[in-house]
Amino acid sequence: MRRLGFLAALAMSRSALAGRPTNTTRERAAAWRDGLTGGTRGGPAAVEGRFTLPPGVILESDIAYGGDAAQCLDVYRPAGANRAPMILFVHGGGWRRGDKAMPQMVRNKVAHWGAKGFLFLSINYRMVPAASPLEQSEDLGRALAFTQSNASRWGGDASRIVVMGHSAGAHLAALLTVDGSLARRHSVQPWLATIAMDTAALDIEAIMSRQHFRLYDLAFGADPTFWRAASPMHRLQDRPATSILLVCSSLRGDSVEQAHAFAAKAIGLGGRVTVLPLTLDHRELNGQLGVPGEYTDAVDGFLRSVGVE
Repeated sequence: MRRLGFLAALAMSRSALAGRPTNTTRERAAAWRDGLTGGTRGGPAAVEGRFTLPPGVILESDIAYGGDAAQCLDVYRPAGANRAPMILFVHGGGWRRGDKAMPQMVRNKVAHWGAKGFLFLSINYRMVPAASPLEQSEDLGRALAFTQSNASRWGGDASRIVVMGHSAGAHLAALLTVDGSLARRHSVQPWLATIAMDTAALDIEAIMSRQHFRLYDLAFGADPTFWRAASPMHRLQDRPATSILLVCSSLRGDSVEQAHAFAAKAIGLGGRVTVLPLTLDHRELNGQLGVPGEYTDAVDGFLRSVGVE
């Protein structure tokens, strides 16, 4: 098993990262590939079957939280759940691919947190080009408000919800966390924490101003005003809505650098932000979460620290 780096430093990050790795051409190509992990454009038809549910976990699938067919979610709930903590998961896929039910997105997470009594919810949202990343963040706000309103129906606790996203989904989770107006538009109530896994899209304006992958052009276009509006770093003007854990691959300089820059700004505004760099690649950071080991233990430690358990 690979050794996970920096786990002992699971604390609020104020310092700059020393010795940041430089992305090689090969690493950048891997980041591009993994950012588009999985399937065709979203929807249940894009998924090749579901995984076997853990004992005692019940699935309620394709529950609508909005009027568009893509605005739906799955609920994995332990039988007999009563005021259980909840995780709301946002899949990645370059803002234009992916699906809430893909086994590599949810299987290990459902197995781990289901066994601990958590409800695990996984959402779909509208995809580029039908919806821009800003419109996708509105979908997330709508899904979170819907989850809070219906938590008791599934045996969940609306006051103990964590928003978790990977890659493009982590970008959307970060946007929701720093944009108070978005939360207010959908009557979102306070949630306990946000976990953003390996997004290199915290500063869209900076990305678009240098050499970048074509997926950013497809998602964010050519308007600098839109870049700023869709950039969590730019939208971060006040204390974030909740505590944030930024998980990032130390194999990717872009992800680690942006995580530390974002954390420094948020902490300066009074926020609580933890940066967790790990020697796992972009895909592994998603797929390995929930597998017994130091990585999952570290995330559980963060959840305990914010009062989820």
